[in-house]
Amino acid sequence: MDKRLRSAVLLALGLTGGISFQAQAAEKGVVAECAVVMDAASQRILSRKGVCDKRFTPASTFKVPLAVIGYDKNILHSEHDPVWQWKPEMEAPERDRIAVDPARWLEQSVVWYSREITRQLGQKQFSEAVAALDYGNMDVSGRAGKQDGLTGSWIGSSLEISPDEQIQFLNKLVHETLPVSKQAQQKAKAAMTVFASEKGWKVTGKTGAARLRDAKGKFVGEQRLGWFVGWAEKDGRQLVFANMQVFDKPVKVSSGMLIRAQFLKNFDQ
Repeated sequence: MDKRLRSAVLLALGLTGGISFQAQAAEKGVVAECAVVMDAASQRILSRKGVCDKRFTPASTFKVPLAVIGYDKNILHSEHDPVWQWKPEMEAPERDRIAVDPARWLEQSVVWYSREITRQLGQKQFSEAVAALDYGNMDVSGRAGKQDGLTGSWIGSSLEISPDEQIQFLNKLVHETLPVSKQAQQKAKAAMTVFASEKGWKVTGKTGAARLRDAKGKFVGEQRLGWFVGWAEKDGRQLVFANMQVFDKPVKVSSGMLIRAQFLKNFDQ
């Protein structure tokens, strides 16, 4: 099995297949949520639960459009090129202080690699590229007065996107109809991590997690946002999905990883 084809370890998370979507949410202190699924062939919404039109920070799900941009602008070249080495001036947890390529960047959500891409783009080109993709509210200016658009506008900051908008963006990527080269879209998809679900779906997806901030940039209590977005394939079908939950307190694992585990255990259509 390809080392990037993952089967989530779910029992350690205490999840059971018989618990409903709503019951799981209540048990874990979820204050907002959405789960939406679209059939890629027909463009028909198969399932839509929760508040799916409200925008939130994309957090690390933004690595998907950033990969598309990176390949389109020839900053990124393949799944494993370029390899960039972490430098001491780059803020990063211990585990990310290593050499990183695009596949590892997407799999492990390495923030400093994202920042190196945006640094090479520059604020003007970065803003134009995000606007061209029609991604969420397209605002990569960052927090007021902070001048941090290039380093964190997608993490609890100015850039926001709804689950409905995630679906629309991902559907265009699946069909390679984004306003960039087809080659860039193909390379971005090839670099993404692939998972095996318990019910036989091949799932290509990206997690995201962040602590929520209000309009003034202050943290909203202990609220944590989690995402898992992407597409799933089985028996010739291709379904695009976006799952989002906001927890009212910290969870034992990354909120994005928790949502991914739930999805890989329970998803079927």
